[in-house]
Amino acid sequence: MSSLKLGVEVVGAHDLLAKDGQGSFCAFVELEFDGQRCRTTTKEKDLNPVWNESFYFNVSDPNKLSSLPLEAFVYNHNKANNAKTCLGKVRLTAPSFVNYSDAVVLHYPLEKRSIFSRAKGELGLKVFVTDDPSIKPSNPLPAMEPDVVPKSISKEKNGKRHTFFHLPNAKQPQQQQQKVTPAPPQQQMNYGVHEMKSGPQAFPGSSSQPFDYALKETSPFLGGGRIVGGRVIRGDRPTSTYDLVEQMRFLFVRVVKARDLPSKDATGSLNPYVEVKVGNYKGITKHYEKKQNPEWNQVFAFSRETVQSSVLEVVVKDKDLVKDDSVGFVRIDLHEVPTRVPPDSPLAPEWYRLEDKKGEKKKGELMLAVWYGTQADEAFPDAWHSDAIAPGDSTSVSPTYIRSKVYHSPRLWYVRVNVIEAQDLVPADKSRFPDAYVKVQIGNQILKTKPVQTRNMNPIWNEEFMFVAAEPFEDHLTFTVEDHAGPNKDETIGRTVIALNSIDRRADDRFVRTRWYNLEKSLSDAMDSDRAKKDKFHSRLHVCVCLDGGYHVLDESTQYSSDLRPTAKQLWKSSIGVLELGILNADGLQPMKTRDGKGTSDTYCVAKYGHKWVRTRTIVNSLNPKYNEQYTWEVYDTATVLTVGVFDNSQIGGSDNSRDNKIGKVRIRISTLETGRVYTHCYPLLVLHPSGVKKLGELHLAIRFSSTSMVNMMSQYSLPLLPKMHYKRPLSVIQQDILRHQAVNIVAARLGRAEPPLRREVVEYMSDANAHLWSMRRSKANFLRLTSVFSGLFSAGKWFGEVCTWKNPITTVLVHTLFAMLVCFPELILPTVFLYMFLTGVWNYRYRPRYPPHMNTSLSCADAVSPDELDEEFETFPASKSSDIVRMRYDRLRSVAGRIQTVVGDIATQGERLQALLSWRDPRATTIFVLLCLVAAIVLYVTPFQMIALLAGFYVMRHPRFRHKPPSAPINFFRRLPARTDSML
Repeated sequence: MSSLKLGVEVVGAHDLLAKDGQGSFCAFVELEFDGQRCRTTTKEKDLNPVWNESFYFNVSDPNKLSSLPLEAFVYNHNKANNAKTCLGKVRLTAPSFVNYSDAVVLHYPLEKRSIFSRAKGELGLKVFVTDDPSIKPSNPLPAMEPDVVPKSISKEKNGKRHTFFHLPNAKQPQQQQQKVTPAPPQQQMNYGVHEMKSGPQAFPGSSSQPFDYALKETSPFLGGGRIVGGRVIRGDRPTSTYDLVEQMRFLFVRVVKARDLPSKDATGSLNPYVEVKVGNYKGITKHYEKKQNPEWNQVFAFSRETVQSSVLEVVVKDKDLVKDDSVGFVRIDLHEVPTRVPPDSPLAPEWYRLEDKKGEKKKGELMLAVWYGTQADEAFPDAWHSDAIAPGDSTSVSPTYIRSKVYHSPRLWYVRVNVIEAQDLVPADKSRFPDAYVKVQIGNQILKTKPVQTRNMNPIWNEEFMFVAAEPFEDHLTFTVEDHAGPNKDETIGRTVIALNSIDRRADDRFVRTRWYNLEKSLSDAMDSDRAKKDKFHSRLHVCVCLDGGYHVLDESTQYSSDLRPTAKQLWKSSIGVLELGILNADGLQPMKTRDGKGTSDTYCVAKYGHKWVRTRTIVNSLNPKYNEQYTWEVYDTATVLTVGVFDNSQIGGSDNSRDNKIGKVRIRISTLETGRVYTHCYPLLVLHPSGVKKLGELHLAIRFSSTSMVNMMSQYSLPLLPKMHYKRPLSVIQQDILRHQAVNIVAARLGRAEPPLRREVVEYMSDANAHLWSMRRSKANFLRLTSVFSGLFSAGKWFGEVCTWKNPITTVLVHTLFAMLVCFPELILPTVFLYMFLTGVWNYRYRPRYPPHMNTSLSCADAVSPDELDEEFETFPASKSSDIVRMRYDRLRSVAGRIQTVVGDIATQGERLQALLSWRDPRATTIFVLLCLVAAIVLYVTPFQMIALLAGFYVMRHPRFRHKPPSAPINFFRRLPARTDSML
């Protein structure tokens, strides 16, 4: 038996609803978990009772802990009639079950037990998991009724320790009563930060997964107050615009410029730069050559938590080859520095006279602005940060690689090209007709037409192609007509170049006029319009080109797309809400590199939603980095997904060509978020490696979705998911895959040119660029998902089979009765079905998911995948393994495909047997079927339909005594029908 136990400390309740008519309440709490029930003592005449009683429940199966709920019911004991009245309940799932060291007391609001009941107040619980063998579990006994409260229950004053005796079980009369001594009472019932681990609570029926890979809910103190259960409990601290992150205090120093600096060398020149020092941290500005009135306008941000000094020292130095000389000092007492809170205006810089080390005035002045602020300050994103370097080191990291940044992906267009025909082609070998084809190119995208069937000087192709282009347009559309003169011998007949800016744009499927373009011999001639006008004779190309703005350019999978709007802005609808994301911190990260003999990581986060990408600053040398950066997006559709990834910055201490290592990512679907609720969770960062799935840490996020228009948001559910052009002129699956690949390449290339660059591997990982490649693991996972979807149908079929076999006679009789009622009153069928679904939905409301879904290792089949299958999944495309390994994998794929082929063939066989009923392929079978149809038509005409339906239903559900083990006659008849398998080679 498992030694794992669930401990529950019932601390107290607050502001309960009076029920005894005297403004009071006789309260006790019943706990239910895994088929075990326990009860506290009764606190009489107290609306704020305190129990401080502890209970321990056995966990029968630790693997199912994530799906076992803990329910706590608060009852009022009515002594007049020995009855109990429920005044509310608290239902906790796996997120509340943490280790004892992490557990703290939390007050949970009481929920209604039913729709018509009332609930008020809060219940303080401390819930934890322990495997301490010295702790004995409470007896899993039925909860005591109010009229049998034992006299041995202590009635001491609140705050003292209580001793609770469980009643013996009736089935175990010899068992001794077990004494449960509660833990010492808490000194304060305060709202502490706690962690909640969630199993797969996103959708019903989802698979369980290891406890360490599950979601955790937290209760941090953010800028707007403490977050408890998604609600904000306001504190004494004033609310700021950054209310989804913890406020971080920084000392900001803006070095603006200097004037009248003295010269330091024999030539009378000065190469000035400024060094800003606070304790062990220092920042350095860029230096200027031979300039005595330099301007820097650089901002430095020092974390107030790490500042150990009370003096800010700003030194102006002269850069020299041998040793940098000091020009002058400015010292500022940090106790005199003002605090600035946005939206206050920026602090005006002041001139400070330079001093020497002794404090005497020197020539030259330095303009500075010094203030205390938070990450809400507008100077924060572009500032040099002290947490981006190690103490005492100001040169190890370039600010280019550590700075936070907001990116906007380019506006993507689909370019539709229809190559119609060519005219008057002149090949190099004029003794034959050209075997012509057209090569169409935009940047790295190249497509070719098929060769014409009949060769002539005026070939006709009439083929259509789709390309992806990014605005602003940098590439041209190039047509090249080539002649396939022989093996590996293609001769260019002519080419023409079209600027994408000159192409017609459309937002629907309206007609676009075609155009003739002259073909030039060389590319320079094709781009020279004046040269083209001088030539009198040209071969010509007839094409139709347009920019299709009615499509949404897919740069990520539609299953987790972050934007579904078309390219044309005039088709955009108004936003329906605002999504706010607070990237708080990461915990327990695995070292990704070694520095000074120790494992460390230099991490940053990237979030993507819609056209907006954000990147936090890089925190150097930290396995528990704190970011505390908040970002906002407009939401246009709830069927979209926010993606947040964590990466290790390999450019720090490495070469510019090093790839940033992925640590993990999180996907959050907007439609799963309740409006106005703040979700604070720790998401496990799970990455699939060739050696298996690994947890590389946890990412702490705060998310809030606010609706600006409830009507527009609800109306979204009746609109198409994609723009109308996707349905009027749909793209094939192959086209979508090719265009998505091209779109990701374009976005990666554009974002890689920003400062700091967002590297290609980051964009591809965030966009799941390789999700379309074959994976045995994903194939198994999708098959299991399919079986899970149809499991309800299979269960219903199994239940109906038990009804037909009279396994439970009472149920079968009830089904017969209901069936007879529905047949006699068919107008009740549809109302009954819809009423059943309504009641089911209302009943499931109490079990609704309270946490966003997260990546599930069991659902993904990542916890039981073989090493060879993982190696195959991470194989390059095309394959680079040895021929023996490739042959083995090919044979395995053939085996899997053979089973699928057999299933598809069986399905086709059943369909062909249906067709054979009237095709006279088997004349005797068709004769029997036709005669049966005639008899059935006559019988159905003269017999009421209700009578036929009743007889058919009763025959199907007949008693087993009237059944025979061999298959029935209709099944035998159907199986004897011919199929087209005889004609298969």
